[in-house]
Amino acid sequence: MLKIQNIAVLTSGGDSPGMNACIRSVTRAAIYHGIQVFGVIDGFNGLLKDAFKRLEYHDVSNILQHGGTILGTARCPEFFQPHQRKIAFANLKKLNIDALIVIGGDGSFKGASVFSQEFNMPIIGIPGTIDNDVNGTDYTIGFDTALNNIVSALDKIRDTASSHHRIFLVEVMGNNSGILALNAAAACGAEEVFMPELREDLAFFEEKIKRANAANKSSIIVISEGDQIGGAKEVYEHLKLKELTENVRVSVLGHLQRGGAPAFKDRLNATLFGEKAVVLLLQGKTNLMIGITRGKVNSQNLAIAEEAAPPKNMDYLKLIRKLSIY
Repeated sequence: MLKIQNIAVLTSGGDSPGMNACIRSVTRAAIYHGIQVFGVIDGFNGLLKDAFKRLEYHDVSNILQHGGTILGTARCPEFFQPHQRKIAFANLKKLNIDALIVIGGDGSFKGASVFSQEFNMPIIGIPGTIDNDVNGTDYTIGFDTALNNIVSALDKIRDTASSHHRIFLVEVMGNNSGILALNAAAACGAEEVFMPELREDLAFFEEKIKRANAANKSSIIVISEGDQIGGAKEVYEHLKLKELTENVRVSVLGHLQRGGAPAFKDRLNATLFGEKAVVLLLQGKTNLMIGITRGKVNSQNLAIAEEAAPPKNMDYLKLIRKLSIY
């Protein structure tokens, strides 16, 4: 069994609240077991550029409650080139790093899985993305906080929508997943939701808008940025062609959804995931992804993250439409 003496940890892809809590957990769990930790600056880019920072106990003090990631993050298409991965491995070996922990989404895990197989490098993946679209886990780090940020924003928009009897098309993040949109719509009493997983019935939607206008009532329509139509602005343009936009307004929430202090669930899951990753490496296990299913932390083969995640909580759609009177 390989003796683990030095490990590296990186954050990759889009930042998500709770990543810092996870970095803290990995670092302090490793130090507890006598392992030295190196943080990789700016994700896989740091592996290519030999950008490492030795992490001591005090380096991760007072970071758990902050959003973003102290290590920085970036997307790195170069890492999918074999000769670039050779450079990354050489840089790890210069520091005698025995294993790597990758905090990110499914794209990050694809690169990590290839890297692990090519160089026999022990790797553990920890799912961190606000989109909650990684296969093999019920929750990803950042989802709960982003959802709370969206709920807070929708509540504020509802105030002005009600005051002016307007219909708001609110665009939320999600990449190609509508999980944020669906959950936010259900929690905020939205009248409709648009998401990539659905084939939209625009005639039905237009009729809903007409009824809301006729009743002089406000409505909130939540639209995922990855929707088949395109997003909130595109839906607005469609309604404009039908001359249905007199009382319709568009609000794109943007990156405020990703920021802010992590909520309870993200802090706790991030802490549990980080400690579990270190323990698995000490047990000689590798090429695994930490996840949580039905409230229990577990691990599965990293390759499971490469499969498309089935849509979660699609029954919420029936609830949203059942409770919408328009």
